Amino acid sequence: MSFLKRIKPGRKNLRIYQIGILLLLFGLWYLGTNPNIPAFYFDDANKAAFFFGEPLKVASRLWDWFAGGEIYAHLWVTLVETMLAFAIGTVAGLGIGLWLGLSPAWADIFDPYIKGANAMPRVILAPIFMVWFGLGIASKVALGFTLVFFIVFFNVYQGVREVSPVVLANARMLGANNRQLLRSVYLPSAMSWVFASLHNAVGLAFVGAVVGEYLGSASGVGYLIHQAEGVFDINTVFAGILLLTAFALVLDWIVGMIEKRLMVWQPRAGETERM
Repeated sequence: MSFLKRIKPGRKNLRIYQIGILLLLFGLWYLGTNPNIPAFYFDDANKAAFFFGEPLKVASRLWDWFAGGEIYAHLWVTLVETMLAFAIGTVAGLGIGLWLGLSPAWADIFDPYIKGANAMPRVILAPIFMVWFGLGIASKVALGFTLVFFIVFFNVYQGVREVSPVVLANARMLGANNRQLLRSVYLPSAMSWVFASLHNAVGLAFVGAVVGEYLGSASGVGYLIHQAEGVFDINTVFAGILLLTAFALVLDWIVGMIEKRLMVWQPRAGETERM
């Protein structure tokens, strides 16, 4: 029984399980694309390597990028585009979400326009943004903004609208004015919704930046991926994808750390179960 308790997933061995799954995935990738080992899906292992790349060559490409310094300029461009899209989209979504959440009349007026804009496939706007803003950073930020804004806006809007009427009534009975209600009632209610959306918004900001670079640019990780696809260099494509994934996880971790600092009053899932 003690052995079963040790291998049962929990907080103490969480990292072990996560690293183990990662190693398992890379192991299967290596076995499936190694020319000396029969491939699982293909009669010829070389075909598997052509379609899925080879992990050792992908790792070598990443090492060459960082060791030679080639990747830093491209990565900086992508990160700047991502952070600008993330920051501007978050601030705009938070501000407009609060405004319409607190102004039902204006919310009803803008409702069909907001829903229509949200239903539009934003990726098709990328060529239009390139015509408007050029092939530089601005067009990528604009595309990322459209992806981030709506997910933050709808979460903030919903968080404000779901404030308990009883809490509002009690706060007004205690003499709270509109500014105090915003600071002490509406914002705390919306913050849990905001951070839930920010975890998704980080990835969407990356999507906007990379798609914009992919469609037209002279720098950025998306540009490197597009160039590699043009010559069927699948290893470089996977190297770029893994690099973007790693930095997206880092940004998501940063958002999580900020959430823990600002949401100290909110009980965690584990704490709730113990209570």
